[in-house]
Amino acid sequence: MTTKEYTEKQEAFLEALCGEARGSIREAMNIAGYSSKTRTKEVVEPLKDEIVERASTMLAMNAPRAAFSLTGVLVDPSQVGAKNAVSAAKEVLDRVGLVKKEKIEVSTQQGGLFVLPPKETNNEPVAE
Repeated sequence: MTTKEYTEKQEAFLEALCGEARGSIREAMNIAGYSSKTRTKEVVEPLKDEIVERASTMLAMNAPRAAFSLTGVLVDPSQVGAKNAVSAAKEVLDRVGLVKKEKIEVSTQQGGLFVLPPKETNNEPVAE
């Protein structure tokens, strides 16, 4: 993975965006020292991949808190805001890849046959 070099202002913007500005682009721009006349698109466009990467990291960092929030509701379901806490925790966990596993049961009164395509390995069909 190549590391992209950012200007001092860009670095300050990225740090502020995921820190003090709490996601507010304009506030992060102000903290980083951008002019109030600078368009947000001018700042965000060259940094969009890094912004997404840092947001993903932030979600991953908060996954344990989300998991504890879910289990905390199990201990005390009457706590204030439990429904909102569960909803928010589920969203965070879904976005970091910890999703609820779904099981599908297929049954029939008659016999059945499933025809599956041949397996592929490394995008090459398996020899028959």
